[in-house]
Amino acid sequence: MAFATDTRDARFASINITPLVDVLLVLLVIFMIAAPVMTRTIGLDLPGKSPSASRAIDAATIDLRINAAGEIFWNGNATPLSALQPMLEAELQRDPAHPPLLRINASGDSDYGAVARVLAATRNADWARIAFVME
Repeated sequence: MAFATDTRDARFASINITPLVDVLLVLLVIFMIAAPVMTRTIGLDLPGKSPSASRAIDAATIDLRINAAGEIFWNGNATPLSALQPMLEAELQRDPAHPPLLRINASGDSDYGAVARVLAATRNADWARIAFVME
């Protein structure tokens, strides 16, 4: 950037600050919009863990594990996907008033399609109590 040493030609001696002002105004508008969004909080009342409640839930729980190969395990036993929906429907018929909790533990390396097929089977069986487990 060259500066003029001659005071008669002042147009070369000044710096154009218009782009700087434009950028600063854009940043000001962004922060004015984003600041109220960051200050709003959402209150959540999460349930606490109690030992007696966890034992009651464990009694009526079905553990469904999906490994990286897409294999499905019902309470530790290998189960084909085609048998999953009839098994879920049979569990619902056993006690319709108190259906067990279905805990789905999908491996981080498992295919999304396998998890989607399991969820489709649970939806088709009208299963309502589903929890996802990360171990």
